[in-house]
Amino acid sequence: MMRQYELVDRVRKYNPHANEDLLNRAYVYAMKAHGAQLRASGDLYFSHPLEVAAILTDMKVDDATIVAAVLHDTIEDTASTKDEIDEVFGSEIGSLVDGLTKLKKLDLVSKQAEQAENFRKLLLAVADDVRVLLVKLADRLHNMRTLQFVPPEKRARVAQETLDIYAPLAGRMGMQWMRGELENLAFRTLNPEAAATIEARLASLRTKNEKLIAGIEGELSQALSKNGIEAQARGREKSPYSIFRKMEQKSIAFEQLSDIFGFRVVVPSTQDCYRVLGIVHTKWPTVPGRFKDYISTPKQNDYRSIHTTVVGPGMQRVELQIRSADMQDIAENGIAAHALYKDDVSGDAARLTRESLAYQWLKRTVELLAEGDSPEEFLEHTKLEMFHDQVFCFTPKGRLIALPSGATPIDFAYAVHTQLGNGAVGVKINGRIAPLLSELHNGDEVDIARAEGQSPPAAWESLVVTGKARAAIRRATREASRLQYAGLGRQIVARAFERAGKALSEDKLKGALPRLARQNVEDMLAGVGRGEIFSGDVVRAVHPEFREERKPPLKSAKGESGWFGLKKAASLVFRFPGASPGAASSAIPIRGLGGDLPVRFAPNGGAVPGDRIVGILNPGEGITIYPIQSPALMAFEDQPERWLDVRWDLEHGREELFPVQIVVNALNEPGALGAIATVIGEAGANISHVEFVTKSPDFRDIILDIQVADLKHLTSILAQLKARSVVSRVERVNG
Repeated sequence: MMRQYELVDRVRKYNPHANEDLLNRAYVYAMKAHGAQLRASGDLYFSHPLEVAAILTDMKVDDATIVAAVLHDTIEDTASTKDEIDEVFGSEIGSLVDGLTKLKKLDLVSKQAEQAENFRKLLLAVADDVRVLLVKLADRLHNMRTLQFVPPEKRARVAQETLDIYAPLAGRMGMQWMRGELENLAFRTLNPEAAATIEARLASLRTKNEKLIAGIEGELSQALSKNGIEAQARGREKSPYSIFRKMEQKSIAFEQLSDIFGFRVVVPSTQDCYRVLGIVHTKWPTVPGRFKDYISTPKQNDYRSIHTTVVGPGMQRVELQIRSADMQDIAENGIAAHALYKDDVSGDAARLTRESLAYQWLKRTVELLAEGDSPEEFLEHTKLEMFHDQVFCFTPKGRLIALPSGATPIDFAYAVHTQLGNGAVGVKINGRIAPLLSELHNGDEVDIARAEGQSPPAAWESLVVTGKARAAIRRATREASRLQYAGLGRQIVARAFERAGKALSEDKLKGALPRLARQNVEDMLAGVGRGEIFSGDVVRAVHPEFREERKPPLKSAKGESGWFGLKKAASLVFRFPGASPGAASSAIPIRGLGGDLPVRFAPNGGAVPGDRIVGILNPGEGITIYPIQSPALMAFEDQPERWLDVRWDLEHGREELFPVQIVVNALNEPGALGAIATVIGEAGANISHVEFVTKSPDFRDIILDIQVADLKHLTSILAQLKARSVVSRVERVNG
């Protein structure tokens, strides 16, 4: 275990002005707080925070971060409190330690929810001070280094969590050395056989290619030295886990990998990077399509470098990374390399760091938290953001937008602005009209066309690749759905009060909210629209003395039941005392599928304007419209509270088509289907589905789902079909 003076010495090696008293007080405080607590390995628990601090000294962080590392488990695992930490060490260190403390006494239904909520809390703390993340990643790294002492079932869970969350997060922050070690440690735990095999193959390949690598290093250094460039040229090896991941993604064998070994050239300045590029490309032929300039367009984690591949010495394919010393520091240490976290930070350095791409990504990610997503959704979106490589696209005005590979114009639109994404209706890519689901490529210019009042289709959520787009689409569809259900609920409640002969007002509804367990009127109305609250319950909540008389709609006043009773009784839905006998105007107006109500039509039958119709309220789905003659209505005979009075209310000149199903018994001969389809098409109807049922060698039933304008249109089509010689019989299906 590291001693007190050793911790101070490690910090003073890179920071001669370190606050020795602060470091000593933190050491003593944590040692006393943890006392005789032991780790799973049997070591004193206090050794763990010291090792975390040691990892951070290698990253050369400031005194406050080191102290927070030493104290990071005191609030969670000892009797210490945040107030006590604030008092002894100051509020800055207290906030860092509190940001690292897991949620306690949280009633969460699953381990996944707990994991998601802790990650959510961590990123909220990181948004205030990214040093929290540095300590958390160092904490996870030491836990992974000692994972062999943990029980096997927990070991696998921690390793998977590391692979899913913490390693990609380290990569997003530009800390590549830490990402690589976390990935490899998790890989060895989750797939020990594959890890051992790849490591053995790497060792063999390393020995075999040792002279070749040294020769390429020497020839590179010699070529650059001749041109007056001071450079370090070194071979580098791909990590076992990155090899395994590439083999899985591309479904290739180890022998087929061409980039196991690469070379890195580090030079003093940015100008030297481009000089090296010119020399290398002049001396050796390049491999087409293998050049990337991340200096002019840095990655979102601030990574800057030039990547190129040439056919080098001995006709070997050589992958090169060319970067300056500063770029190398940021490539390895990421956000920890920025001046903001050093003791000698200046105002300009602090400003530049806050504007770093990695920090901007963190801030954008945390913005999702304010949008009301559940912890699990937030975790899902964040994983999406962390796992992808990037493509760089441009707006028509030249603004650069970085997106994950595989991104679509929809992702692009949401990356520019949420409102642009919500209103997107079309796109031009490089000046040509393209589908909104096209895959974008590096250098594409993307011009989004939008329409006011547009709402994104719910299906988009599963088609986009960025967390921001998914979150925004989910919110927009939820809000649109809520507004639809609230609109439906308002109409249902208004008609319920009208039939009951009671006055309805917003104030009365507000007064009844506690009885209905809703926070506001809109939520209550949406609950009615979803079928979670019955309209009669709302009337009783406002007027407790009210008693409704619900009559099963399948029985008429004369006691008739079944099919004849159904037809006569469909208009008697929800008859309340005092209601006007023929109040047809109280029926809910149906304006089609594209209206402002959550409406759908009955499956296997549908309904068209001109039909007498009945509405059935389906919880969570809105209204299903049935024609009065549909036998499917028998299933709701004993649920009168779900029946709604509805009526057609279509705008004049509207061209919307409505679903209906027909069965055509036709000759089983060539051209029969074509003749039927021709009649339907020439009549201006649309066929959406066709199914065949063969009942005899000569005839077969053709079941067609078609879309027509109204009952008159349907009747005309049926008459025309009956007139065709190939048709024996045609009838409408009343599902």
